[in-house]
Amino acid sequence: MEEHTPESEPQMTQDMTDEEFEDTIRAFRKAPQSRAFFEHAYGYAVFPTIGKAGFFIGGAYGQGRVFEQGRYSGNVEMTQATIGFQFGGQAFSQIIFFQDQRAYDEFTSGNFEFGAQASAIVITAGANAEASTKGTSATGNIGNQYVKAEGQYYKGMAVFSIAKGGLMYEATLGGQKFNFHPN
Repeated sequence: MEEHTPESEPQMTQDMTDEEFEDTIRAFRKAPQSRAFFEHAYGYAVFPTIGKAGFFIGGAYGQGRVFEQGRYSGNVEMTQATIGFQFGGQAFSQIIFFQDQRAYDEFTSGNFEFGAQASAIVITAGANAEASTKGTSATGNIGNQYVKAEGQYYKGMAVFSIAKGGLMYEATLGGQKFNFHPN
């Protein structure tokens, strides 16, 4: 597998810089519980910015990169459509850790979708956030960020999000869909 170089990148994430990805990965490495996932996960997908908006019908979109055993393996697009009570908009970063090769292969098989029952661990800047997940939780301060992280895989994947801005009220149904594009 080739090492990542700007010339080898498919067109999809050309407008996103290496620095944006590095900054996002660095932020997730600072969270006490997610740090351990970097040490033991088979791979991960990282999204520097996912934008989400809704007024009864909503959606979200983001572009990311996938890494297998520390090496860049391709790009990924995330889309989400939701129906239900929702109002507002927000931006967040997200990382999905793959526990093993099976989970990585499932995610990178082409089109993958999280069901409505999947949830993310929320890491917010300047706010006390609650996450609706199961597992042991840990909290702490990192700079000006309040961190809440819970360490547990669900069906071979663990998802963490960092709120970047905005406010959204929602009680919606809809899963995230991912479309992987290998190098």
